[in-house]
Amino acid sequence: MSRLNYQAARFLTSAPTLAKCPSDTGAEVAFAGRSNAGKSSAINVMTRQKALARTSKTPGRTQMINFFTLGDDTERRLVDLPGYGFAKVPDAVKMEWQRHLSDYLQRRTSLRGLVLLMDVRHPLTEFDQTMLGWADEQDMPVHILLTKADKLKSGAAKNALQQVRSQLREWEDLVSIQLFSSLKKQGIEELHSRLDDWLESTAPTD
Repeated sequence: MSRLNYQAARFLTSAPTLAKCPSDTGAEVAFAGRSNAGKSSAINVMTRQKALARTSKTPGRTQMINFFTLGDDTERRLVDLPGYGFAKVPDAVKMEWQRHLSDYLQRRTSLRGLVLLMDVRHPLTEFDQTMLGWADEQDMPVHILLTKADKLKSGAAKNALQQVRSQLREWEDLVSIQLFSSLKKQGIEELHSRLDDWLESTAPTD
């Protein structure tokens, strides 16, 4: 049973740049993933809300950093980072998104951890490797959700999980990995447990 009430999550604000983000206090966890990785669906399922994070038939619509509070507790936040990859936007726009993502991940002191979502059938893309590189530079813990696990049979999904674990063995002190399915509501409790660990401490980590 989760210690924090994720069902109470509600939208706080959207920020186009680090400078426009809310006050850098308390603790927050950011969600990132390529624009077809099912990030919005995962956020909605884990908060048991249908439309907290916007889902779209057109991947890559989220171009802002979106902040959600856990009810009235503004010191604990979930953050939906821009996704890109399949988005039909100019390269210059993608570079701008990447710069803002980098600024946020490298300079946001209240950030406690990164949830990185990857389609279980196509893990460790160039985007994923970039995010892991930024996290490694900042000594930032990462929890990987291998999403759309329902698209594979159980054995194949477990094999994919083991393959990703093997490929990231050098980062095992920073990275944890699980299977997740928004459709089947698989893996929600495990995700909640990880978020609880990160968000319960609002004091800065060393």
